[in-house]
Amino acid sequence: MARTPRTPSAAPGGEARPRRSRRALRTGAAALVAPALLVAGCTGGGDDEGGEAGGSSTLDVLVVKHPLTKGMDEMAWVKTLEEEAGVTLNWEEVSADWDQKKSTMLAAGDVPDLVIGTNVITDSDLATYGSLFVDLSEHMDALPNVQAMFEEVDGAEQTATQTDGSVYALPRWKQAWPQAITRQYINQQWLDALGLEMPTTFDELYDVLLAFKTEDANGNGDPDDEIPLDWAPVATTGWGYFQPSALLGGTGLPISGGGGTGYFVEDGTVGNWLADERWKEVLLFLERANAAGLVSTNVMTQDYSAYQSVGRGSGDDATVGMSWGWTSSDRFGAQLAPQYASMAPVLSEPGVEPTWSWDFENLTPNHILLSAQSDAIDAGLRVIDAFYDEDLSVQTLFGDEGEYVTKTGEGAYEVLPPADGTSDPSTWKWTNSLADASPGWIREETQLVLPTDLAEAVEQSAPLEPALANVDPDEDVWPPYIKMSAADLSTLSLNNTTLLNLTQNAFAQFVTNGGVEAGWDDYVASLEAAGLQQNIDLYQQYYDASEG
Repeated sequence: MARTPRTPSAAPGGEARPRRSRRALRTGAAALVAPALLVAGCTGGGDDEGGEAGGSSTLDVLVVKHPLTKGMDEMAWVKTLEEEAGVTLNWEEVSADWDQKKSTMLAAGDVPDLVIGTNVITDSDLATYGSLFVDLSEHMDALPNVQAMFEEVDGAEQTATQTDGSVYALPRWKQAWPQAITRQYINQQWLDALGLEMPTTFDELYDVLLAFKTEDANGNGDPDDEIPLDWAPVATTGWGYFQPSALLGGTGLPISGGGGTGYFVEDGTVGNWLADERWKEVLLFLERANAAGLVSTNVMTQDYSAYQSVGRGSGDDATVGMSWGWTSSDRFGAQLAPQYASMAPVLSEPGVEPTWSWDFENLTPNHILLSAQSDAIDAGLRVIDAFYDEDLSVQTLFGDEGEYVTKTGEGAYEVLPPADGTSDPSTWKWTNSLADASPGWIREETQLVLPTDLAEAVEQSAPLEPALANVDPDEDVWPPYIKMSAADLSTLSLNNTTLLNLTQNAFAQFVTNGGVEAGWDDYVASLEAAGLQQNIDLYQQYYDASEG
C-alpha cells in the first residue's frame, strides 16, 4: 500500500525549536455514571465610547451556528451576557454558505466587532488576515477568565498562540466527550429479521446492504423504501464527522477529526490519505455499493437536516440500514434508536489491524475573535471574558439556566432532559443553545451531571475501543497545537485549494459514475502536480520539529 517516504527531520526555516510534550493528546473517555455522567469538567485596551464597565456599548456580532439552532434573541443567557459585559449586542446569524461569506468579508477587510463559531476563522485565514483582529495576548489583564483557562488547561494557550506569539482567536474547553465523535451504526433489527450476521469485512458488508435493498428489510411491504447506506454531507473544504472517511478505520489508516484535508500521521510519517491506496479501497467499495443501488440517491446533494430527517424514518419503520452519527438516538431519533447497534470498524480484508478517527472535541480552536477595527475594544474584551464565565459557559453549551440546566449548588449543575419528551438530548442542545459552536470553559472543579446522550456515546463507543487502542497518539496523530509560519500556511492554503477541488470532485465522480480503477493513477498524478508532496514535506518538517 502506498506510503509517503519520511522526510529527514528538520525544523521549519532551519531554526531550532523547543520540543514539546504530546501529553495533551492522551485524553481518554469520561467514566460512566448511570443514568447520566457526573464529571468534574473544565468550562468559561483603550476606553470605549461610553465603554467603561457599567457603561453601555453596542457591538455587532457575527455568529456561525448550526441550522437547528434557534435565534439568538430567543436565548435568555444572551441578556445575562449583555448585563455582565455592559453592552448591547446586534447579532448577524449565519447557518449556511459561510465559506463564501467569509472570503468576501476578509478580502474586503470589513469585519464586525466580534466573530463567533468553531474554527470559523482558521489559522490559515489568520496567516493572511491576522491584522484584521485584535492580538488578545496584549489584553490578558482584561481577560481574567481566559488567563485562568490558559493556566489550568493543558494545551489551551498553545492552541491559541500563533508562531509570533500573537493570540487572535480563543479556544473552547469542555470535558467528558469520548475520544471518537463518529460512531458506526447498523440496523440490528433488519439483520435479525433477515437472518444475517454482523458484517466484519467490506465484502460481508456489501452482501448485507444488498439484502437490505432486495428483501424488504423493514418488513412494511414496500421493497423499495430502504436506503441501505447513507452518510452526512461532504464539504468542498474537507472531511469531517459521520462521513465515509470513517471506513478508513477498516484499512488500518489513522485519521483525526474525521479526516480534514487528508493529512495524517502514521508511525511518525506524514501522508495524505486522499492519495493513499487504502482510500482507493474505500472508493472501490463505495463505487460497487452505489452501482448496486445501495447508496442513498441524495447522498451527494442533501444537507445535514435532510440527512438527519431521513435517518429517523417514519414511525416504527426505519429507512436507513447503515450510517454514522454521534449516538443512535441523535442519528435515528429516540423511537428508532433501539433498532440500531454500534459497530466495530469493518475491515477492508481479513487480518487488518483497524484504527478509528482520533478526535479532539474537548479542546477545539478559534471560537471567538475581536475586530481590530472595532470602536469598542474594551467592551469587546468584556464580552469575550464573560463567555468564559462558569455559569455562562454551561448555558451557552447546554441552554438557559432554569429551562435547560438547573444549578444545584455553587459550581454544580444538572443538564435537564428535553422538555418536549420527543427530542433526543443532542438535538435538544443544538436547537436551544449555541452548543459546541460557542466559546467557553467548563472548569475543572465544576460538577456537572451531563445529559444521557453523552452516557449513550460512551457506551456505544465500546466496539471502537480496540481500534482506538491501535492508534498511538505520539506517532499516529497530528498534534493540534502545532502552529506554522504565515509563509508556509499561505503555501499550504494555496495548494490545498487546488487539491481539494480535485479530490472532492473526484470523490463524487468515482462514487456516482465509477472508474476508480481506471482513473486512480491519473487522479494521484493530478494531486502530485498540484503540490501535494510540497504540502506533505511542510507538514513533516513541523511534525518532526514538535517531537518531544
